[in-house]
Amino acid sequence: MASLYSRDVIAGVGGRARRSVLLGRVLLVILLPLAMAAGPAAAAPDVANSNAYTFMNELWSQALDLLNKKRPVAERQARFRELFHKDFDSPGIARFVLGRYWRTATPEEQKEFLKLFDDYVVYVYTARLSDFEGEQFKITGTRTDGDATLVSTDVITPGAPQPLKVDWRLVNDDGAYKITDVIVDGVSMLITQRSEFASVIQRHGGQVQGLLNLMRQKTASAAQ
Repeated sequence: MASLYSRDVIAGVGGRARRSVLLGRVLLVILLPLAMAAGPAAAAPDVANSNAYTFMNELWSQALDLLNKKRPVAERQARFRELFHKDFDSPGIARFVLGRYWRTATPEEQKEFLKLFDDYVVYVYTARLSDFEGEQFKITGTRTDGDATLVSTDVITPGAPQPLKVDWRLVNDDGAYKITDVIVDGVSMLITQRSEFASVIQRHGGQVQGLLNLMRQKTASAAQ
């Protein structure tokens, strides 16, 4: 779900670049110790959505340790990876963002893509935890959307004129919720990322190896 190539891949495409920045902010915020913003409390969720409300609050509480910079980097990366795997549908997200090229990729390419995507998210966003600027979340409501539950939130940044509207799409996976998409100001971050990956692959003659080569470079650089 991370926007992996916000500038070197989509430079000059203003709308996509802006959404990439927003996604970076949102993913950074959710993996921080998020305090509920002061203000009127959201209406109590109904029974069908109460578990989703609880899930989001528990996720934020579990992220507390990720800001503990006294921990070794390797330990913070391991904690981040555990949280990402437990609370996000990471394999499903990876397959979705590769789009139609998932079907044309060889089994070896699929396997490598899943690993590279996972590693990149862990390395990059663990490093970006130091960029926390005091953002806060306020849950504003929950609602059912087909087989999913949407949790609506305001992301409040100090000094910003207005909060960022973010919806978190959750699905029930064998009794446990998983985040499958993040929708920022009405724009799906999964669809945005899929478009960016497709652009990279198309510039390499429709070959998934072109994307994998770039991801190897980015992952190696981020891991240093």
